[in-house]
Amino acid sequence: MNTLPEYTPHQLALRNGQDREEVWCAYQGVIYDVSKSRLWRTGKHYEHWAGQDLTHELADAPHTDSVFSRFSAVGKLKTSS
Repeated sequence: MNTLPEYTPHQLALRNGQDREEVWCAYQGVIYDVSKSRLWRTGKHYEHWAGQDLTHELADAPHTDSVFSRFSAVGKLKTSS
């Protein structure tokens, strides 16, 4: 995972399924491409929006973080330091 490119929160927000075909979301600092999921096709999955860090929203989901193993990691979320 160390070889993955870093993206800022602003760059992640552009991959929201609305502005571009890419549909990405982040979880625990890793950005995943969820474009192939029919559940994310419009950039929205229930009350969750793509292009965001979903780490704190997972507690409300009916599944565990293992769901991210279905998707390719495309980058790391750059944190401000």
